[in-house]
Amino acid sequence: MVVLIIVSFSCSTVRNKDINYYVNVIHEVSEVTKRHIDLWEVDLYGPLLFVDPNTRQIYANEPDIFGLLKSDRNLYTGILPDDVPIANTALEWGGKRWAMIMLPLPNDKNERLTLIVHESFHREQPALGFIANNPDNPHLAQKDGRVYLRLEFEALKQSVLSFLEEERSSQKIIEMNEHLTNALLFRKYRWALYPEAENAENLLELNEGIAEWTGLMMSERDDIQMRLYFEKGLSDFQKMPSYVRSFAYYTIPAYGYLLSQKDENWNKNISIATNLTEYFISAFAINILSDLQNTIDNIWDNYNASSILREEIIRETENETMIAHYKKIFLELSPLEIQFEDMKIMFDPSNLFPLEDIGTVYPTITVIDKWGTLSVENGALLSKFWDKVTVSTPIEIQDSTISGDGWTLELTEGYVIERDQTSNNYKIHPKTGTSP
Repeated sequence: MVVLIIVSFSCSTVRNKDINYYVNVIHEVSEVTKRHIDLWEVDLYGPLLFVDPNTRQIYANEPDIFGLLKSDRNLYTGILPDDVPIANTALEWGGKRWAMIMLPLPNDKNERLTLIVHESFHREQPALGFIANNPDNPHLAQKDGRVYLRLEFEALKQSVLSFLEEERSSQKIIEMNEHLTNALLFRKYRWALYPEAENAENLLELNEGIAEWTGLMMSERDDIQMRLYFEKGLSDFQKMPSYVRSFAYYTIPAYGYLLSQKDENWNKNISIATNLTEYFISAFAINILSDLQNTIDNIWDNYNASSILREEIIRETENETMIAHYKKIFLELSPLEIQFEDMKIMFDPSNLFPLEDIGTVYPTITVIDKWGTLSVENGALLSKFWDKVTVSTPIEIQDSTISGDGWTLELTEGYVIERDQTSNNYKIHPKTGTSP
């Protein structure tokens, strides 16, 4: 199973005359990773694929093993095969492990470096001992989960901004520590409400959080740019439709940035087995009081809690309507269920909708498997076991093309769609006598 997480769906056509631009970007990345080689004691520069999602045009910094890419004025170019999903990710292709970046790149240099280094870390993370984990965090779709995550973000934002004040007075450092303590208190209280949250959140933060922190630390932002980054990011996050897979892109960069001002080598002491929250609590010498409820009550009003709670109560009511809607589509109205065999999947982590204990609804998703390619723009349900995908009732079936409301399936030769007599749902399976 290959999971490709798309951070952005933006795209544009890449023109051949822009080739010098990509040469310059590659040089930019090469230089910055060399300057920051001490961050992980390894140069994160390596195989890079810049891919236009419209044309599948590739611009690479080095050749593949099989000669699929051709030398073209200091770059290597070619066309990405149709069976390779396009996303911001790390992948095995052409005999090498690459960092793939979707075009266009951010215009802002700092943002561009953050993105490319983030994916470069993913390319190197197996060698660094960090196994990729992308668990869902369905509790962050529930009212209390979202409330206490947002309160953590508010406290974390105030902590970072206090540290980044132009005059770092002793009073500002005290304020920074108070806000940092409160951020972790809100986190601990959230985990008390949802005991399964601690492991799930930690695994995602070890994967996406550490990668984003690495990108941030190599982006070479100055204090003013760093302040704008955190002020905007920690505020804009709260406007996202879903937090279940996106929160780690903001939490670990903030905690990690603050800790790096105290211990620039802190990341070299962690592993895939590290509980990052406990690590931060110890590293910052924070005292978490045992009476969490009383402590939370005393600091609640300092972080816009009334407004946050009011917004989340409204959202919870709207969610109940959405849950009923999705249950009808994916469980009652003769949907199409497709079992995974050897799937590759790409999706946007910012808009996921957990459907109770059934699975998660992905509003936009692409799945490539032995049975074909499924493209969805209006919702698909992935089971909680990640063993199948469900879409709404098929509307039109023409040879190898099947479509429904907001989705299209291009079937591979040797597979057919049939209606199951027991469940009344549609299913995909190999033709009789055909090997998949």
